[in-house]
Amino acid sequence: MSNQNYEKVQSDGLNMPEPPPYSEKQPYGGPEPAAPMVGYGATPAMPPLYQPGPVLQPPQSVFVTPVQPSNEPDYLAYSIFTMLCCCLPLGIASLVYSIQTREANHMGNRAAAQRNSRMARILAHTALGVGLAFTVLYIVFVVVIYNVH
Repeated sequence: MSNQNYEKVQSDGLNMPEPPPYSEKQPYGGPEPAAPMVGYGATPAMPPLYQPGPVLQPPQSVFVTPVQPSNEPDYLAYSIFTMLCCCLPLGIASLVYSIQTREANHMGNRAAAQRNSRMARILAHTALGVGLAFTVLYIVFVVVIYNVH
């Protein structure tokens, strides 16, 4: 296609201007080339319609209803006594339920406080019973051993 024997075709009545000559760089101080448009039929970017600014929220009201603490017995001292003097594992379980009873009392959760208080009392009674049973068995064992000899 670069053959020089081809003739230049003239347009029929259309007056089309010649494109500007191609140059790789504009000389310093020359006009800046226009930003290329991307895609077929692309339009220049429009400025955003919404300008973000400070967000103001309406004032919020916080209503705090006072909690009525319940008054269930927590058996804390009884649990500590059974833990130290009678049966350590059952005393620890009783102590845990006693602490949960105290927390439920402060939060006003009456049902949980009743349930935990009942369980703490049952475990403390059981620990006391197991401790007394082991003490009685120990005394009987010692008496029998010393009377046999």
